[in-house]
Amino acid sequence: MITFEKKEDVAPVCPYCKKELSKVWFRHLKGDLGKRCIYFCPECKSCLGVSHRKGIAPFGL
Repeated sequence: MITFEKKEDVAPVCPYCKKELSKVWFRHLKGDLGKRCIYFCPECKSCLGVSHRKGIAPFGL
């Protein structure tokens, strides 16, 4: 079994530039697949992920 543990004192690391992430940038995408967001590192601007659901707003925006 895998358990989840909340950690507020550790920052994630960008898998590309290896810098700690204190924030993540995002940008809205529009197209045939509906509204989506792309998330990227503010340091190296590498893509960290893309939302998979139509019309979802990140962080309740």
